[in-house]
Amino acid sequence: MKAYHIAQTKQTPVLTDLPIPHPGPGQIRVRIAACGLNFADLLMIKGQYQDTPEPPFTLGMEVAGTVDALGADVANWQIGDRVAVFGGQGGLAEYACYDADRCMALPETMDFATAAGFQIAYGTSHLALTHRAQLQPGETLLVLGAAGGVGLTAVEIGKAMCAKVIACARGADKLEAARAAGADHLLDSDTADLRAEVKALGGADVVYDPVGGDLFTAALRATNRGARVLVIGFASGDIPPIPANILLVKNISVIGFYWGGYLGLDPKAMLGSMQELMAWHADGKLRPHISHTLPLAKADEALELLRSRASTGKVVVTI
Repeated sequence: MKAYHIAQTKQTPVLTDLPIPHPGPGQIRVRIAACGLNFADLLMIKGQYQDTPEPPFTLGMEVAGTVDALGADVANWQIGDRVAVFGGQGGLAEYACYDADRCMALPETMDFATAAGFQIAYGTSHLALTHRAQLQPGETLLVLGAAGGVGLTAVEIGKAMCAKVIACARGADKLEAARAAGADHLLDSDTADLRAEVKALGGADVVYDPVGGDLFTAALRATNRGARVLVIGFASGDIPPIPANILLVKNISVIGFYWGGYLGLDPKAMLGSMQELMAWHADGKLRPHISHTLPLAKADEALELLRSRASTGKVVVTI
């Protein structure tokens, strides 16, 4: 089979031929139809992601496809079932084996490309906003990086939760994507005085930050008393210092959130969140945005779209 593979630490991944894997006990083999890309894939290439596997490994954290083979002791899946999996690796390949209990049945209303880009982006935003920040109707949500893979879903979910959403993104095209997702107010991160303009809009009760850097600092200073600031990631490459005096004076909570960590921390919360999201999608409440779909042979180009921040929403590789 073809796979986009890293043979050694920090080595450039290449499309190569590997043996088709066989499922072990409790596993299923998936014939992969699509794989969603994430900023974490770029970090894995550098060996900088918190869950980077030991090489050799195949990139691709989340996939959708059909069950192709069953390992021993698997009773709840059949050949041909449509599934989505957050596997953490192995997705940029024609086949992969996953633990059966990590797989999720796909509703007929969701195609493979949508499913492949759905789990991490929507799962991150939903669990962060509901479970961690406990966003309330009528509160103001500030979303940084609002046109990216997770940022755009935070805008959409924030509106579904009846919040007022301020979207901050770079340039007119990305702001238009945030507006289409439901944002009430748009701020260009290249030109806006974020602190002043958010405060002029009444301040932020919840901040959703996958960017870090100077934007985090400006957003923190634009919060209302009792605000919650969600630390989602550092796409800017800059991990900001947190001034504890501001947290004290304004009773602000800074909340770290790593969606993949909930597999071990609270898998029931993760499952319940995904079930609600699937129901929302089936009811037409969510409109996943995929800006680019490329074949496996162009995986390099697909990753470059993330690296150069040329995409909005998700980039999906079809197999």
